[in-house]
Order: sequence, then C-alpha cells, then structure tokens
Amino acid sequence: MKLLRRGGSDESADHEVPVPEALPDGEAVAAAPKVTTGKGRPTPKRRDAESRRRGPVAPAPMTAKEARERRKAARKSQSKDQRKAAAAERRAAASERRNRMLAGEEKFLLPRDRGPERAYVRDLVDSRRNLVGLFMPLALVLIMSMFLGPVVQQYVTLAMFLMMLLMVIEGIYLGRLVNRKVRERYPDSAQGGFGLGWYAFVRASQIRKLRAPLPRVKPGAAV
Repeated sequence: MKLLRRGGSDESADHEVPVPEALPDGEAVAAAPKVTTGKGRPTPKRRDAESRRRGPVAPAPMTAKEARERRKAARKSQSKDQRKAAAAERRAAASERRNRMLAGEEKFLLPRDRGPERAYVRDLVDSRRNLVGLFMPLALVLIMSMFLGPVVQQYVTLAMFLMMLLMVIEGIYLGRLVNRKVRERYPDSAQGGFGLGWYAFVRASQIRKLRAPLPRVKPGAAV
C-alpha cells in the first residue's frame, strides 16, 4: 500500500494517508470501516423530550376553588365549537362509566358496592321476592288516598303502621339471612353485621328496575 505525503517537508510524515493499491485483478482493497463516535450522553426518553417541548407542567390544584378557576380559564381560551366538543366528550365518558357501573364492573362501582361479598348479597336479594320492595309504591298510593276524607285517613294510617312493622320484621330476617350466607361462603371475610344487613335491606326496598348495579339473577333463581 502506498502512502501520500502532504506537503514537501519531512515533518509532514505524520500526515501520511494510506491509499489502496490496485490488485492484479483490478479490485481495490476495501478501506477501513468508518467508526461512529457516540454523543457522550444518553438518549433522552420520549416522554422527557415531549415534556421539554411542551414546557413546564402546572402543579395540581390545591383546592376545589382553584380547580374551578382553572376550568373556567380553560373554557374561555377555547372556541364555541371546542367547548361543545369537550362537553359532548365528557357526557359520553360519564355515560360509559355509568353503563359499566350498572353492568357491575368492579372498577366502576361505588365503594359501598365493591367486593365479592357485596356482589353475593345483591344476588341474594335479587333472587328473592321481598315484601319490603312494595313499600315505596304502596306508600305513594296511601299518601294520595289521605285526601279522600278523615275516615279514610284513619285506615291509611293503620295500614302504613302495619307496613312499617312488616318492613322491620322482614329487614331483621333478611339481615340475618345474608350474614349467615356470607359467613358460609366467605368464612375469612371481615364484612358482616349490621352494615351488611342494612346494605341488603336498602337494596331490597328499591324497585327492581331502579337498582344499581342492575340485577344479575332472576327472582327465584338459585344463588
């Protein structure tokens, strides 16, 4: 391999550059591969780079008033079409959350409804035909009938008293039933007592179609 000299002095020997010689078959020797040097620093993560482009992130609001003020300021900076689109998106998200809550998805349930024990209690209540569930419609009928006259009011008052007494009796029985069933199925559970019985009573007193989450079992089904 020949060497080219840069300049005419002897001191230029340090700058000799190798030149490939021609081989007998006309091919040249391949030059040494080019070495790429590093940047000397690690490549930043994508989220870090994006955050630097967006600028500093405002701290989270400390109070509800501050959060409301931020929402008002954000709405003022948007156009009318943007505000409508944001409102429609919020309504759609709220509707999706409610539908999943009614379907019984654990992630979207209220804290009072979470847990396998509460789901089992709901199934127990929904599988029964509870007399206490008739209280609300019958109470409305009795209240409307009180305007018919003083004699009717006496009978209405007596009927409501009897209904209240039956509700208390059925509530006690239902509370003991669900507590016994939960202890049998979940012996290591910490739930039980008055809280679990009251949860069952409140659900039983609601009209079946208005219960949330929606019933998963039909009346009379084995649970």
